[in-house]
Amino acid sequence: MQTINIMIVGVGGQGTLLTSRVLGKIALTGGYDVKLSEVHGMAQRGGSVVTYVRYGDSVAEPIVEEGQADILIAFERLEALRYAHFLKPTGAIIVNDTRIDPMSVVIGAAEYPEHILENLQKKYKVLAVDATAEALKLGNPRVFNTIILGVAAQHMDFSKEEWLQVIADTVPPKTIEINQKAFLTGYEYGKNNTDEGQE
Repeated sequence: MQTINIMIVGVGGQGTLLTSRVLGKIALTGGYDVKLSEVHGMAQRGGSVVTYVRYGDSVAEPIVEEGQADILIAFERLEALRYAHFLKPTGAIIVNDTRIDPMSVVIGAAEYPEHILENLQKKYKVLAVDATAEALKLGNPRVFNTIILGVAAQHMDFSKEEWLQVIADTVPPKTIEINQKAFLTGYEYGKNNTDEGQE
């Protein structure tokens, strides 16, 4: 099997590291060689955070090069735009349709770009979901990242049951039920919308 390259991008405090741990564990469950790496832009909450997950028969190094990502999971629109050039032509962006202003925008030194998703869709296959709103419906806004993971699961060859078990093994025990509900919410959304995006 050829190596699958996944990037998870977001801002500090959005759960990128937990998401990469779930992805790493499910790949191990599938019997694959797995490499994980994380890169922090600014270490505090609100700074850009990137994690790489690579899995396959034999994976030499953890870093995903530009133009090599099969899946870009973005927890915020601007982060999707910032890292879209890492995607393969055949890759897909799964993006949380939400806005978090970086410090440069907050202090007035820059403007938040308009029409990010529309511009990305001109070049890439993009599946956007307002996972933050969906997480609020479930009663816990923090599980939006697990909803995004459920959407992204449609692009990987693991069963729903395998995902649910790995989530149960990875998240804090008190949050297993809500995280599994969140995953299933995203999983169904992804199943119903995966063919949309780029024409």
